[in-house]
Amino acid sequence: MGSILATKGKNVSKQQTQKLIPRWRYFLVMSGLFALPILLITHIAQLQIMPDEEFGVDFLQTQGDARSIRSEIIPAYRGLITDRNGEPLAVSTPVTSLIANPKHLQKLASKKDLKDLSNALGISSTQLSARLTRYRNKSFMYLARQLPVNEAQKVLDLGIVGISGRQEFKRFYPAGEVTAQLVGFTDIDDNGQEGMELAYNEGLTGQAGSKKVIKDLTGRIIKDISLIKPAHAGRDLRLSIDLRVQYAAYRALKSAVQKHNAKSGSVVVLDVETGEVLAMANQPSFNPNDRSKLRPDSVRNRAMTDMMEPGSTVKPFAILAALESGKFHSNTTIDTHPGYLKVDYKVFEDENNYGLLDLSGIIAKSSNVGTSKIALELNPNETRELFQRVGFGENLGSGFPGETSGVLPAHRRWDPVTQANFAFGYGLSASSLQLARAYAVLANNGVRKEVSLVAVDAMPEGSKIIDSGLTDELRYMLQAATGPKGTGKKANIKGYTVGGKTGTLHKTNSAGGYHKSRYMSAFAGFAPIEQPRLVTVVVIDEPSVGGYFGGIVAAPVFSEVTGTALRLMQVTPDQMKTNGSLVKSPASTLRGES
Repeated sequence: MGSILATKGKNVSKQQTQKLIPRWRYFLVMSGLFALPILLITHIAQLQIMPDEEFGVDFLQTQGDARSIRSEIIPAYRGLITDRNGEPLAVSTPVTSLIANPKHLQKLASKKDLKDLSNALGISSTQLSARLTRYRNKSFMYLARQLPVNEAQKVLDLGIVGISGRQEFKRFYPAGEVTAQLVGFTDIDDNGQEGMELAYNEGLTGQAGSKKVIKDLTGRIIKDISLIKPAHAGRDLRLSIDLRVQYAAYRALKSAVQKHNAKSGSVVVLDVETGEVLAMANQPSFNPNDRSKLRPDSVRNRAMTDMMEPGSTVKPFAILAALESGKFHSNTTIDTHPGYLKVDYKVFEDENNYGLLDLSGIIAKSSNVGTSKIALELNPNETRELFQRVGFGENLGSGFPGETSGVLPAHRRWDPVTQANFAFGYGLSASSLQLARAYAVLANNGVRKEVSLVAVDAMPEGSKIIDSGLTDELRYMLQAATGPKGTGKKANIKGYTVGGKTGTLHKTNSAGGYHKSRYMSAFAGFAPIEQPRLVTVVVIDEPSVGGYFGGIVAAPVFSEVTGTALRLMQVTPDQMKTNGSLVKSPASTLRGES
């Protein structure tokens, strides 16, 4: 019995033990299941609410921002613009633009931060606050554009949340106002706005690149991750001008405009052999590096955009038409007595009664009477056709913004007054550069070459449009115009023979007539005579002090500029000294009967 009870007791104890163990495990597991969500919820709440640097919201925010991956633009370097010898005319310098996130700045920056920022930017706290308020709903605004890198870095070193820097390039023009109208300028976003900067904008503009970066809360790049696309710099542009000649032209022109209290002026220097523009200066000018006081009229490249009636400077082409017709020869004489000529309703006058003049004398004295008599003997359409051949009325094709093609009228019926007027430069219009191109044909033995503002590496081909024998004759006639009895004697250059023609041009008025007391003074010519290397055209608009005749106002500028250029180019002087005096090549050798 006892053994039976003992056996039963053991069985009961074993069953109880078996029941107790699973219950314990059950409670343990259940406790763990209940505790885990509570712990997770507590930790999440801690992270969301508690401002703990190690575990709280600031920690998450910092970590999240520190791992902000963005795509950043890599700015492209704009191509250089240089003169023909590689002297820089337009360069791009690294700058930094300061960018702000108004939302972050207003929310996270302290009053001290904003005060320090306004001081660093050189503006008042009120101005800064007003700008931030204006962009309060934006995440981007410029605080300052194109600051020098060191100045921008001082602002960034303040460590103000919401401010970052962006690398950019800013255009700088080393020659300043000397080349301003030709080179032009870009806007703040580095896009060409004027001059060659605009004409060649596509080629000068590079291709921006991009990269992946990590930025912090302030927008600063803390790490480059990878390059997405490399930036490609723009193509350099080598202009035809020689900066040394350009400086000479600019100085002489500015001095003349000031001396004669003129409204404006322009100078063009062409290389006869290549058609390249070696100098193109204008007055008034401007400083392209500081355009805060820019006047619109100073931006114009007058040598290419402004039209004028060329007046007496085109008389040589009327004489050339006469020679080409076969009706006149260099020794043909014209009676200009009594110093005036009535044609229908108009009277053409000379400065004096010059009497009998040969063609050379008509050019030298700039005789309106003689030129008119010759013109009236010619076929007007043939005369016009010659003017067209040398480039009047045609676009130069340079691509320069605002370039004028001038006006070369095509009359169905030429009345005598129109025919005479046309012969000495009224009723047509041209730019200074067009006039220079026409004179280059005379200087280059009747060969026309296209004008280029960009340096050429190979000798360009030209087209023969006039017999070289005729242009030779005319060049020596134009030498006489700069002789002691010519209107252009002040154009002479010591050591070199010179040929050219003066022009004193009446300005048109709004009524379609001409001002009685407003003139443009001009001189167009070349040197040396036998093998000309340079053509120079000078135009001074509305001189009001010290005379207004082209021979007084414009010819001295021609002499100074062309003489300097010839010496810089090391062109051998073609005048020889004999007994202390200068002797020119004999003009008579090519002025006999043909």
